[in-house]
Amino acid sequence: MTAQPLAVNTVSGLVAEAASAPSLHNAQPWRFRFLRDSTVLCLYADLERTLPRTDPEQRGLHLGCGAALFNLRVAAAAMGLAPDVRLLPDPNHPELLAEVGLHGSAAPDESLTRLHPAISRRHSSRLPFRDEEIPDTVRERLCDAARAEGSQLLFPGAWHVSSILELVQDAEGREAMAPDILAETTQWARTAPSADVAVYDGIPAEAFGPRQHGTAAPVRDFAVGRPMPGRAWASFEENPHIAVLGTARDDPADWLLAGQALERVLLQATADGLVASMTSQLLQWPELRWVARDPVSAMAHVQMVLRLGYGPVGPASPRRPVADLLDIA
Repeated sequence: MTAQPLAVNTVSGLVAEAASAPSLHNAQPWRFRFLRDSTVLCLYADLERTLPRTDPEQRGLHLGCGAALFNLRVAAAAMGLAPDVRLLPDPNHPELLAEVGLHGSAAPDESLTRLHPAISRRHSSRLPFRDEEIPDTVRERLCDAARAEGSQLLFPGAWHVSSILELVQDAEGREAMAPDILAETTQWARTAPSADVAVYDGIPAEAFGPRQHGTAAPVRDFAVGRPMPGRAWASFEENPHIAVLGTARDDPADWLLAGQALERVLLQATADGLVASMTSQLLQWPELRWVARDPVSAMAHVQMVLRLGYGPVGPASPRRPVADLLDIA
């Protein structure tokens, strides 16, 4: 069957929604190429946006691009399209992460279309959450979301949560002693409000959240010791709800799967009225990442640690213009 042509504004809209995905330091390490004749949208890693000190294996890059790929699938389904995804289609070009065929469908995937309204509402929140339990039914939906994308989401027990919080503090101490990593964080996390800086990536000051007072929620302080006059202090939740996302294997294809699972979990959490933040600091250090595993679960490789709960939605982070992301051939 001959593929029907897609209008440029349709493709641009898909890319805009894909690009609202989270990424390490909001580096937005993706670019897209649309092949008109075959109605295929190609997802590439933008190798100019790597974080060589923080993410030397580019695992985080693949997670972010996987999250963008899932948003693309959701947006395509909401437009009545049936996205046909091939991961890592060309071994000779590892920067080509996925090809997505965009074809009409009489029966779009309802499990994806239901998540579409959450794309624009999902933002990382580094603000205090309420000390309020997450119902078991909501937790199960989040676990099902990860499972649907070939990954596992685990809500650890109290001893494991305590261990993870200690590992986060360990990672913060290691980073404080690593000038190269600190310099990279400073490059992407800017202490000036986004309204004062004409940039479309990175983490703006308003997204840092307040400094923690008397608690140990796993919320990264992106100010990393830099002065920020007027920045508030706040008490965070005493018992943060931590979830661990992981996979059975640990190669680029698994990172892309984990990125899709991560975004599916985040969109489902948003749809269920939850807010979330992520921490990857402890996962940057191989020995800490290994210890973060739950030894009684089948999860072999931790890909992300999430903090979930009820509370205020975080501010939106800046986004690159679609014109900078999309090439049409």
